[in-house]
Amino acid sequence: MAESGELLSVPLHDLSWWERPADERASVFAELRKNSPRKFIPLDDAAHGAKRKGFWALTTHADIVEVSRRSDDFCSGEGTQIFDQPAALREYRGSIIDMDNPEHARLRKIVSRGFTSRNLAALRTDIEATVTEILDAMPADGSCDFVSSFAALLPLRIIDNMLGIPREHEAFILEATNVILGASDAEYVSDQSGAGIHRAVTQASEKLIALLQELAEERVAEPRDDLITKLVAADDENLTPQEMAKFFILLVGAGNETTRNVISHGLHVLTQHPDQRDLWLSDYDEHKQTAIEELLRWASPVIHMRRTVTRDGVRLGDMEFSAGDKVVLWYNSGNRDEDVFDDPEVFDITRDYNPHVAFGGAGAHFCLGAHLARLELDVAFRMLFERFPDIHSVGEPVPLRANFLNGIKHLSAEYTPVR
Repeated sequence: MAESGELLSVPLHDLSWWERPADERASVFAELRKNSPRKFIPLDDAAHGAKRKGFWALTTHADIVEVSRRSDDFCSGEGTQIFDQPAALREYRGSIIDMDNPEHARLRKIVSRGFTSRNLAALRTDIEATVTEILDAMPADGSCDFVSSFAALLPLRIIDNMLGIPREHEAFILEATNVILGASDAEYVSDQSGAGIHRAVTQASEKLIALLQELAEERVAEPRDDLITKLVAADDENLTPQEMAKFFILLVGAGNETTRNVISHGLHVLTQHPDQRDLWLSDYDEHKQTAIEELLRWASPVIHMRRTVTRDGVRLGDMEFSAGDKVVLWYNSGNRDEDVFDDPEVFDITRDYNPHVAFGGAGAHFCLGAHLARLELDVAFRMLFERFPDIHSVGEPVPLRANFLNGIKHLSAEYTPVR
C-alpha cells in the first residue's frame, strides 16, 4: 500500500484512477475518511496568489447527510458534475437534479404524482408480468450476458410501460441513455475528445427530447391512462411537453441505469458470498428488506454528486467556505463509513442498521424513485431465483469507465434452464 500522503493526493476526478482495482480505491477513501475527510482536490496549477480551481471531497456519512439537507447553503443549480458543463448540456443530463427552488419545488411537486404509494402499489402486478416476459426470453442454453438479458431490460421496460411508450422505441432509448450516462466510456462514445463527447451526448439527448415531446403533445390532445398524461394533461399544474421530455432523460437515467446496476452488482456479490445467497433463499420474505438495503449500500449505484456553496461564510463543522466553492459528496465512501456501519467491508444481508445514502442524503433532492427501485429489486430477485435458483455470475464484471455511475456494462451468468 502507498504511504498516506500518496493516497491523499490521488486525483478523484481522473477516470484512469477509477479503472484501478476496487479494493485499492476503497482503501483510498478509507484513508480520506480517517485523515482528511474534507480534502481539497485541485483541478489546475494556479499562479501564485490566485485561487485554485478544484473541489472539496466530502467522504464521511455525516457530511453527506448534512450538506444534502442544506440546499440553501449548498445548491444544485450550478451543476451536479465535478466539471462545469455548458448550460445546454447540463440541462440535457440533469433536469430537476440541476435545479434549485422555487423551480425545483414546482417541478418536483408535479412529477411526484407518478410516484405516490398508491400508484406504486398498483404496479407490482405489472412488474411481475414484465419480469416473467423477460425471464421467458432468457437464452435457453443456460448462459447469458446478465446485463443485456435481464438487468438493463427490466427497469427500462417498467419505466416505458409506466409512461406509455411503445415497445418499438426500447432499443433506441437504451442506446441513447447508454451514450448520455456512459459518455466517458469508449464502448458507448468512440470519440473520447471533449468535442466528441459533447456532440454524442447532445445528439442522443435531442433525439430523446424529440420523441418525448411528440408523445407528450399527443397526450395533451388525447389523454390516456399513463404517466405522461398524469404529468402533462392533468387538471392541476402540468409539465410542458419540453419539460416532460427533459425529465424523461433523468427518469430513464435514474430508473434504468441505477436500478440495473444494483441488480447486476447484486447477482455478482451474492455469487461471491454463497452463504448470504443461501441464507436469503432459505426464507426470502424474512430477509428481503435488509437484503435489498444491503445491496443498495454495497452497489452505491451513484458514486458522487456535486453541490456549490451559495454564499461566503457557510460552515460545515469547523470549516468555512466561500461562495462558489464546490463540494463533492462521495456516496460510495459514505456507505463504507466506519463510524456508521459495523464492518462496512462485510456484505451482510441481515444488517439491521443501514442508513445508506444510495438514494442521496435526506433533503430536497432525495431520489423520488426510491420506493419504485426497492419494489423492482424485490420482484426481480424473487422471481429470478424462483425461475433459476442456481443462477450465478461467471468471472468478473466489465465495469463502466466512469466516476459518476458505478456501472457494470457486461456480466456473464450461467443457470440451469427450465425444460
